[in-house]
Amino acid sequence: MGNRSLDRSWALADEPMPVRLMATIWADTEGLHDDFATPTGVDAWLDAVRIDRAGAATTRDEFLTARNLRDAVRRLAAHVTDDDRRTAESPMASVEDALLTINAAANQRPIPQLRLSGAALALSPESAVSPVVAGLADVAYHAQHLLGENGSNLRACHAPGCVLYFVKTHPRREWCSVACGNRARAARHYQSVRSARTAHELTAR
Repeated sequence: MGNRSLDRSWALADEPMPVRLMATIWADTEGLHDDFATPTGVDAWLDAVRIDRAGAATTRDEFLTARNLRDAVRRLAAHVTDDDRRTAESPMASVEDALLTINAAANQRPIPQLRLSGAALALSPESAVSPVVAGLADVAYHAQHLLGENGSNLRACHAPGCVLYFVKTHPRREWCSVACGNRARAARHYQSVRSARTAHELTAR
């Protein structure tokens, strides 16, 4: 999966926002990585996916909210996809905890209010939470709909070493990215060659 620095275009840019949130856990040949290891990592992700945080740095509480939301979405993604990849396991213990976390986060979305603007009526959101929490609430709202309405289209990527998810947008799509598809095909070819060589060696004995 290569080196994914924080100044890059964010992984899986064509995927829905909840999938992009889940992709902040990723793996390469060096092992598993967490782009939400610090509050500045959350800042970088919010900026990359164009969630306006009004110039404010993510606080410690907001950082924990972001991590918990990410882990909850990954836990439910594993549930709806029957994902058994041990390396992709979410630290969130149960489906019930994940549901509570996502629903609580989504409930922080600004509530539209009808107001009088001069002589005209205008609908505008009203929020008692910070821009970061409001942005994460919007991600949680989209996660509710992705998991509840389109969960059958969500897939775990089973390319060697991958821990990502993706939405199956084409009947023939099997992997989260072209790179993973190439890796999976190379692994299958290697296994086929190895099996043929083993069979030949057994026959020659």
